Amino acid sequence: MKHVILGNGPAGVIAAETIRHHCPNDEIVMLGSEPEPPYSRMAIPYLLMGNIQEDGTYLRKTQGHFKQLKVTELRGLATHVNPKDQSVTLSDGQKLGYDRLLIATGSKPIRPEIPGIDLPGIHPCWTLEDARAIQKLAKPGSRVLQMGAGFIGCIILEALAARDVELTVVEMGPRMVPRMMTEGASALIKSWVESKGVAVHTSTRVEAITAGAQKGVNGPTLKVSLSNGQSIEVDLIISATGVRPNIEFLKDTGIDINKGILVNHQMRSSLPNIFAAGDVTESIDFSTGERVVNAIQPNAAEQAKIAALNMSGAQAESQGALQMNVLDTLGLISSSFGHWQGVDGGDHVELIDQQKFKYLRLEFKGDVLIGATSCGLTEHVGVLRGLIQTRVSLGEWKEHLMQNPNKLMDAYLAKAQAQSQWMS
Repeated sequence: MKHVILGNGPAGVIAAETIRHHCPNDEIVMLGSEPEPPYSRMAIPYLLMGNIQEDGTYLRKTQGHFKQLKVTELRGLATHVNPKDQSVTLSDGQKLGYDRLLIATGSKPIRPEIPGIDLPGIHPCWTLEDARAIQKLAKPGSRVLQMGAGFIGCIILEALAARDVELTVVEMGPRMVPRMMTEGASALIKSWVESKGVAVHTSTRVEAITAGAQKGVNGPTLKVSLSNGQSIEVDLIISATGVRPNIEFLKDTGIDINKGILVNHQMRSSLPNIFAAGDVTESIDFSTGERVVNAIQPNAAEQAKIAALNMSGAQAESQGALQMNVLDTLGLISSSFGHWQGVDGGDHVELIDQQKFKYLRLEFKGDVLIGATSCGLTEHVGVLRGLIQTRVSLGEWKEHLMQNPNKLMDAYLAKAQAQSQWMS
């Protein structure tokens, strides 16, 4: 049996290792599109901070790890998949045959349609190559404008701030991290970031970028025109305006695709012997039962294991992709889980301590906790995830939590004890 894995990020690596564990004699080929060893994009901010070197981003630190596993590593770009003859065509014309195929090609940055976006000094922050360019340009005291304050943007924001730059963040949405935080939590994060010396413009677009009149630390500056009427001259622009699944090469394959590859609970696509995992998938959401692109690394890791087990002939199913975000923004830890936006007819309770930058909001459907958002609180993270994933009926504990959300641990322990007594 020959397994071909497109993508050597966290999903691809975990899938290769899982298949090898269950199929010691099968052939495994893993394709990566970048020249570096398999690495984690989530580690790039730590590289920019100077906390790690490039090899600290590598997913496996042992030299020859994949060779020892007898996993063939190839470098190249997949340009087409032909399900009829079960082959993958690469950009150099090479063809790879497969018996079972895993598509784990991840995401790629969205390039905003802004006049001047191609000028020198404008970079995404997605690859090690990007990180090297930013390291050279983001010097202490340099003026940096970052477009985007979503999840990825806030991670990059922290890395840039650690380099002692003069940072301005522009977010076109009405608040920071709008796709993972409630209004109350987002407002708290914005206040926190501004208190650390970062200028934040929400509900604001970059309308145009032109060559600046000044000379900056890296040479000529860039002039940025904003939709709020302001103009800013900067030395460097970071584009963090979001990502989308890397699936263009699957055109005309017959694989069912919407925003991402449609997969079932076994991570199977609509075609035989083709699986998908990670950011490229549009899988079934745990909380709503609807399809969603859930581009977070824990989700990619879980999907990779499930896909690999089924590719190996075992039976494994996902419970659904749980919306789960944990973010460190300049030292303020925030998180959201499950159906954090709430549902029609549901109940919620919200606590805000603006002076201490603490926030907690719980969302209920009936007496079941279905979602939560928090800032400045870390002791409840595991409990929140556990209560939401188990869909436990809280009974009278719901009213206790509506009165005092900080009793989460008490509720969790009480329900766990009741479950243990019932099983015994």
